[in-house]
Amino acid sequence: MVVQNRKKLLPSNGSWKCTIGRVAFLNCDPLFHSLDSPWKVLSAPPSWLTGHLLRRDCVIAPIPAADYAKHSEELALIPELGICSKGEVGSVILFGEGPIEKMSTIALPSDSSSSVALLKFILSQKNLTPLLQTMAPEIDEMLEICDGALLIGDRALDYARDNPDMVRIDLGTAWLEATGKPMVFGVFAARRDTDIADIKSAQKVLLDCLDLFESSKECRELVISEGVEKSGLSTERLEKYFGEVFNRLDEIHIEGLNQFLIQACDMPEGAKFLF
Repeated sequence: MVVQNRKKLLPSNGSWKCTIGRVAFLNCDPLFHSLDSPWKVLSAPPSWLTGHLLRRDCVIAPIPAADYAKHSEELALIPELGICSKGEVGSVILFGEGPIEKMSTIALPSDSSSSVALLKFILSQKNLTPLLQTMAPEIDEMLEICDGALLIGDRALDYARDNPDMVRIDLGTAWLEATGKPMVFGVFAARRDTDIADIKSAQKVLLDCLDLFESSKECRELVISEGVEKSGLSTERLEKYFGEVFNRLDEIHIEGLNQFLIQACDMPEGAKFLF
């Protein structure tokens, strides 16, 4: 999702300096629920937001951690914000009729690079070498062609609700079991040449929303009720989900992020933050 401050619009391509990206999934709702005017919001899948950021369409955006590794010469990280889990994540799931050890082909989604890099890491840890095929994230088509299918976000939550027997691996759990560390699927990033004042302004408005979500029972209940209306998931499931997914990037998550960047993304220097 892209957020734009209407009071600070600049002519032509200058408007990128006052925009924020948002992933079009439930996992960013705690960061955006209380966003007021003059901010404008536009949703986009994670991989699209990487392009928005590189093209100067937004000042900061949550992008796949693996995309940050790929573009680290141009991008740097914003502290305190992320899309994280401490184990089960509920929305990054490998589905299939049988166990992963029996899968000769696995369909990969085209809308997130971090989940793909993580699955490849997990396969390597298990010494498995199935054929991997990138496809549009449509589960029925994926499973028509392949033995397994990786889904992320709301699609994964929905399909797991309706087909619990098809859930084979929660990748957040698999990462914790393999490394002993929490997983960071998404990071907030900015171009290295962005004005630091614009970045801090965008970060502050999101942290204010997150503080409110974490401190106010009323606010949390409102975010969950709106999520129920949008997704069709139960209140109980979303209560659980917002205990599985976290948007506050703390020190223990940074440790997990660095291990993921080093071991799964071939980025030996790890994360670099702007401030």
